[in-house]
Amino acid sequence: DARTLNAIALSVAGVSVTDVLVFASAEDFTRNQGMITPSHGLVVLADDERTAAQVRATATDGWALLTPDASADALRMAVMAVAQGLTLLPAALARQLLPSASADSLAEAAEIALTPREQEVLDCLGRGLPNKLIAQALGITEATAKFHVSAVYAKLNVVSRAEAISKAARLGMITL
Repeated sequence: DARTLNAIALSVAGVSVTDVLVFASAEDFTRNQGMITPSHGLVVLADDERTAAQVRATATDGWALLTPDASADALRMAVMAVAQGLTLLPAALARQLLPSASADSLAEAAEIALTPREQEVLDCLGRGLPNKLIAQALGITEATAKFHVSAVYAKLNVVSRAEAISKAARLGMITL
């Protein structure tokens, strides 16, 4: 029964039913959609694209799909992750749902040879850090941070932070 599963999963993870709802199957999720509010995180034991789309459309905060044979530990971790606003998917389903980089993008990214420091700077750019905070985060001077940002722009063939972040994300060089 879904209520029993929900109570067990939530008590084991130390999360309140007001935070996360756990459904034993896609059918159980569909049948009980009326009780879901925007403040609920959702965990559903299902591993198909249709259910993923439904859960994704329903959840405004964290959500997770687990395979129906997920272990108790996996269920507990999913509930805790969802309570923190995270999304969790089985790797196979994530590969189906998330667009992968094209072969052309991968080839282009491979041609752009960033140094390890430039990659760190690019990661900081992706987090939205200005030069001053990049310098603090990496333990370098602001002038050195500016130098590395300029080098990243040149190697990516871009002229702005927004363009650098967009291109790097498209090429799979950073994750946003």
